[in-house]
Amino acid sequence: MKYLTIKYKGDVAILTLNRPEKRNAISDAFVEELNDAITIIEENAKAAVINANGPHFCSGLDLAEHAKKTPLEGVYGSRRWHQVFDRIHRGKLAWFSALHGAVVGGGLELASSTHVRVADETAFFALPEGKRGIFVGGGASVRSARLMGVARMTDMMLTGRSVDAATAEAWNLVQYVTKKGEALEKAIELATQTATNSEFSNYAIIHALPRIQDMSSDDGLFVESMVASFAATTPEAEARLNEFLQKKSGTKVTKPNSE
Repeated sequence: MKYLTIKYKGDVAILTLNRPEKRNAISDAFVEELNDAITIIEENAKAAVINANGPHFCSGLDLAEHAKKTPLEGVYGSRRWHQVFDRIHRGKLAWFSALHGAVVGGGLELASSTHVRVADETAFFALPEGKRGIFVGGGASVRSARLMGVARMTDMMLTGRSVDAATAEAWNLVQYVTKKGEALEKAIELATQTATNSEFSNYAIIHALPRIQDMSSDDGLFVESMVASFAATTPEAEARLNEFLQKKSGTKVTKPNSE
């Protein structure tokens, strides 16, 4: 692969953006390679982590390539980003992202397609499309806006505002903040824990929860009941529940930061 690398740690795939000389800017070829990588990873892992080489996670769209497109080519390109990023957001696996440096434009859109985001203290976030005379096209108007809210995203796009990792955590753009250089280790730790879950439970969590948010309360509660019933009747769920009841399982809930 030209733009990406894949390696594994147990059941966790580690996908690395590997275009540091371009701040890991996303081109059409990059998107197609990402699509191929997702296929490989889904066949060989139970959870996945996205991270990046170089001082920045991703500076976003490759503007040099974008400037040469016709309006219709731009639409096709945007829709392809949607298709490929949706394979992360609504695919087979839980995806985690380890973020550092610039998480800007398309980089934030890629991060927003993952299910859990871990940023180190060097990370900063921006959507500068408005200042560049363009508009988001990789899913931010749906995914990023739902994470932080439309008002905050509007502010970022209109003013060019960037926010640090602590603010991003407060805004729900990321769920964890680590010291410099520790985001990948934390993301792998979380992915490793997730890979031990029931495959059905993981799939239900990443697919049912976001869909339920789009439903009325009554419809959402009905779907919750259906998914809960199916989840509880899988052979793996029955085995795990019996282990817990017989005190053979190590899944007891403990206080945060307790030994």
